[in-house]
Amino acid sequence: MAREFARTDRVSQEIQKEIAMIIQREVKDPRLGMVTVNAVEITRDLAYAKIFVTFFTLEGQNVDESIKILNEASSYIRTLLAKRIKARIMPELRFVYDKSMVEGVRMSNLVDKAVAEDEKNHENDSNVEPGAE
Repeated sequence: MAREFARTDRVSQEIQKEIAMIIQREVKDPRLGMVTVNAVEITRDLAYAKIFVTFFTLEGQNVDESIKILNEASSYIRTLLAKRIKARIMPELRFVYDKSMVEGVRMSNLVDKAVAEDEKNHENDSNVEPGAE
């Protein structure tokens, strides 16, 4: 019987859950604001983990600065993670900004705008009486 999930998938899910808790409770940098851990990609040898994050940005908050703060705190986060997860190898953490949520909102706004314009054009076409041209 084949396994439903690969080991790396199970480890990445556990790391995602624990890192979210660590950032929320242990990282005390006021410049960060609200951080959401969207996904974790781990190499097959479990040596490196890429953590995709998004921010509920505060006014004047720079995403690049927030990513830099997280990457500077990665060794501290890795140490706390090693205490919570029993693993022989604890991957090196690298934080990356996940643009998918921002792109999704942008695409949704474009679709809404196109639908509104289409409805407006359809109303203009239905207001013209047949044979009046």
